[in-house]
Amino acid sequence: MTPVLDIEDLHITYRGSRGAIPAVRGVSLTLRPGETLGLAGESGCGKSTVAAAVLRLLPPGTEVTGRIGLGGEDVLTMGWGRLRAVRWAGAAIVFQGAMHSLNPVQRIVRQIAEPIVLHEGAERRAAEERAVQLMESVGLPAWRARSYPHELSGGQRQRVMIAMALACSPELIIADEATTALDVMIQAQVLRLLKSLVAERHIALVMISHDLSVLTDTCDRLAVMYAGRIVESGPAREVFDAGRHPYARGLAGAFPTVGDPAGRRRPRGLAGDPPDPTELPGGCPFHPRCPVAMEACAVTDVALLPVRDGWSAACLRAADETAVAAEEGAR
Repeated sequence: MTPVLDIEDLHITYRGSRGAIPAVRGVSLTLRPGETLGLAGESGCGKSTVAAAVLRLLPPGTEVTGRIGLGGEDVLTMGWGRLRAVRWAGAAIVFQGAMHSLNPVQRIVRQIAEPIVLHEGAERRAAEERAVQLMESVGLPAWRARSYPHELSGGQRQRVMIAMALACSPELIIADEATTALDVMIQAQVLRLLKSLVAERHIALVMISHDLSVLTDTCDRLAVMYAGRIVESGPAREVFDAGRHPYARGLAGAFPTVGDPAGRRRPRGLAGDPPDPTELPGGCPFHPRCPVAMEACAVTDVALLPVRDGWSAACLRAADETAVAAEEGAR
């Protein structure tokens, strides 16, 4: 199948008062219809920058190189007219803060109907009828159509955002920390909803989060980012359970197992902070925080190395299962 999203060697550099800030450094991703990809990493690793680049939502003056293929077209070379047509209809984004994305003085039904009117030329009444159907498809009752955003709960507002994202039947949905601000029960409901929509509509889904456990339960594949690069990519469950990059293992270990008393007494996690993107260390950027770093790690800039088919990690120990066992023993 033709990929819905095909990113090749993406580099993104912001321009600030301190000069060039390399936010994304050589990211490549491929996603086909019906596939789900989780993009994980700490704050500042470049996840949301990649998401914004897919629909060219980056600030003016940002330098972007590489290729972002969306439905076979390069987003970076599109004219503004074509780009406006692709937004919503080709790909849509669900952001974390629904209250910041919704118009507080417009009723919900009108906001969901707006992209249908603009992109498909539908009559307002017909568009609002479809908007009500979309609301019901994401678990919102029809009577809520006349509500204003402040009259809805956080979970309901996120469902409105998902309904808006589905309004023009896009091939790709990007959920950027879409459930982070929700309580656990509502988060689970929204995640189940996203999974069912992928299965029913055969769309591609990119979920962005720092929470590997959420991504593992929702996505087929995981891509873990650190310092603007993908450091591990592979099947979600295997990366979570037995990641080959120490950073991926550190993220996974930061989430305690319910009912495990040892985890409460000896919490695991990552020491230190992510590096300043303007002062990246030499070699592997993770080596100053890595519990199993070797001398070579400080001078060797490691590309993604194959662990096995469909699974790779940017670590000199990627194929060394004994290193994983040694690190676990040290904990």
